[in-house]
Amino acid sequence: MSMNPFEQKPQPLDAGFMDWKTLAAHPYDKREADPYTRVRAILMNGTEFEAVWFSHQFHRHCQNNDLRRELAILRRQEQQQQKHIAALKPLDETLLEHTIGYEQLAVDLTARMAQCEPDPTVKQALDFALLEDFDHLYRYADLLEMDAGVHAEELVGKYTEIMPARPTIAHHRWPADSVKPPINGKKAALATRLHVAIITAAEQQTMNYYMNIGSFYPTDPGRKLYTEIGMVEEQHVTHYGSLLDVKCSWLENLLMHEYTECYLYYSMLETETCPGAKKVWELHLEQEIAHLHHAAHLLEQYEGKQWQQVIPDGTFPDVLELGPNIEYVREVLGGTVTLTARGEGYAPVEELPADADFFRYQERINANVAGVASHNVIQAAIRKNGQDYRFETAENPIPALRSRTKDNTALGRKA
Repeated sequence: MSMNPFEQKPQPLDAGFMDWKTLAAHPYDKREADPYTRVRAILMNGTEFEAVWFSHQFHRHCQNNDLRRELAILRRQEQQQQKHIAALKPLDETLLEHTIGYEQLAVDLTARMAQCEPDPTVKQALDFALLEDFDHLYRYADLLEMDAGVHAEELVGKYTEIMPARPTIAHHRWPADSVKPPINGKKAALATRLHVAIITAAEQQTMNYYMNIGSFYPTDPGRKLYTEIGMVEEQHVTHYGSLLDVKCSWLENLLMHEYTECYLYYSMLETETCPGAKKVWELHLEQEIAHLHHAAHLLEQYEGKQWQQVIPDGTFPDVLELGPNIEYVREVLGGTVTLTARGEGYAPVEELPADADFFRYQERINANVAGVASHNVIQAAIRKNGQDYRFETAENPIPALRSRTKDNTALGRKA
């Protein structure tokens, strides 16, 4: 049974501040916890970063110091929540093992939302980037097997396949082609608005993680792989961020941010299997309900608007339940592997004119295939083991991607 957070009685706003003992959440056990506990922690970490970053931007574009003080109070609590969630990561989980969780999140979160997305344009945007994150998982998994002897199939619980998709070398596109039409917030379904907000925050978190930790990776091939995939993640943030409703005021956006957090914490609470993480989601949901009510108060105080003018029906959609999507990913892979972005839409790469921006950009960035990190990692794995590392439940639906002794650098890239 779903709930409407606007109908819940909020705790006093000041009650949301936590002491240091509370902030030091007990980490999950990477060997015992369900892989989706790791994935939920990554998702909610990114959600809180988005809340904090949005609040800072609002603060920097607001002339009213009284309102800026209100934002500072909310923002400090959001920052505490981010630190609280970050503490769930165990000390013995390496940067690269944690990275596998980032890519499992990208695959299974995107696939879950795409399957229930009512807006065909948003669904296509989700399906398009889904294949790219799926290929990133494969590249990082091969690096992990080479460098640490760890099989990523154990980290993902065998819930998510690990195999090539649209090759990462083909993901590098002319920047302007990542800009898509924004949704109309007044007409879009609540689920659509939530999906766009959630996936933008999740991809932004991935971009930031790779950008910040990539240079700490201990090998040169690994550093280069983080650099390359980090650039694709920035492209994904532009791709998804362009879908956001651009007509919302700052305070309407604040309300939607707080509502999105309430929905996600409610979903995490309803689906979590780790008792320690469940307590974190329960605490944060209570805090976010207070934030939501305060945001509604600020909207009325400063813009004279009721929350119903932004979110007409506050009842949550069905909970967001993270889980396996093997058949759906295979379906998308089989039908769209050669797509690339073209303007505000998409097209099979073989239909692009010879002078397309995509080819021009590829020639500038990837002229020397031997210098492309995502390709080199697979080639190195093949040299070391005689074949690449994969976890497949059946053969790849794309014949060109079935070879385990040669990395395909032409699919989705050459006409």
